[in-house]
Amino acid sequence: MAENKQSAEKTPLQRISQMLQPWQVSLETPAQTQENVLQNLLKIYEQTAYGEKYGADSVGSIEDYRSKFPVATYDDYFPVIQRVMAGEHKLLLHEPAVGWAITRGTTKGETKFIPMTPTDIEMRVSAGRAVMMYAMQTRSPQVFAGVNLNLNFPSVVGMLKAGDLELEYGYSSGIYTKFVSHKTPVRSVPSQEDIDALGGGKTWEAWKQRFDLAYEQCLDQNVTLLGGVAPTAIQFGRYCYRKYHCYPKDKWQILVMTLGSTPGINTYRAGTLLGLYGRQAAIREIYGATEGMFGQQMDEKRAWVPNYDLFFFEVKTRKGVKMLHEMQPGETGSLVVSTPVLARYKIGDLIRAYKPPYFRCIGRERWYTPIVHTWQMFKTLDLGGL
Repeated sequence: MAENKQSAEKTPLQRISQMLQPWQVSLETPAQTQENVLQNLLKIYEQTAYGEKYGADSVGSIEDYRSKFPVATYDDYFPVIQRVMAGEHKLLLHEPAVGWAITRGTTKGETKFIPMTPTDIEMRVSAGRAVMMYAMQTRSPQVFAGVNLNLNFPSVVGMLKAGDLELEYGYSSGIYTKFVSHKTPVRSVPSQEDIDALGGGKTWEAWKQRFDLAYEQCLDQNVTLLGGVAPTAIQFGRYCYRKYHCYPKDKWQILVMTLGSTPGINTYRAGTLLGLYGRQAAIREIYGATEGMFGQQMDEKRAWVPNYDLFFFEVKTRKGVKMLHEMQPGETGSLVVSTPVLARYKIGDLIRAYKPPYFRCIGRERWYTPIVHTWQMFKTLDLGGL
């Protein structure tokens, strides 16, 4: 009872500070934190057939983990995921899936299905850390007094049969928003449920319906936040001008834009975003994927910071596999993450290290990605700075 009373007496900023503490501590002690995270993940893997196959119960160190568990892509996991979809959840999951996240087809143009467990969903709430850090640094929680302009994809597209169960599946950006709204002070308008009710179409006509819904529901609201996928935010701003003859900045004074899904949000896309939404808006990049929410921008430096307290991060570089926090400034490598669902998963993104603890995703793992990234940085005069 006394503990509940003390919690109730805390100011909003004190409560936010408490929520951010594990992440901030992990940035000061990444090596020890990552070892602790690995031990927690191994306890989860021990409860699955996949973990038993590779000896999760006998892993004694990071080096041991690397020697026993292979780096695996979605194609490697796909046969197991298919069986999990059919109801054999113990093959890969330590608890039954409560839903499934799907991609928008960035991998060879195909949709990936990723199971979500209760443990995994709790971790996705970390998407709200960028806004909470903004509130702490500006010493002003009024960002939460308004609403979040929700431009995300549907969190429910259809139903999936898994043994005797029927489970929802949808896009990860919508799923993130739904659970962040439920677990943090952020209120999204339209609600994710209203967006889901319009259906899961990907056509331009489907998006015009979502944009009209967002504009109409937010018109008389105090919009302080914008969350979603950066290209969609740009599309919405231009759509407002074409149909309603105004830009979002003419209607709302947005304080923070938390955006993800594409490289260059803080660099070569920043001018367009600020032109549409106003120079008063702070851009805060989030780095997530269907498989998890891996990092977010911490401050005004134009890069994201890993969630070392939640996931285990490795990277494949020209010199071999190393921990993400061991990368040197300017070094590039392919990210390998371990989550409660996927062990040593090669996500397919190229990561570039800056001054610790800052990183950028420069694009998908293709031969031309570093060339394109360098050209974009040259055009915007962003020559390695933060």
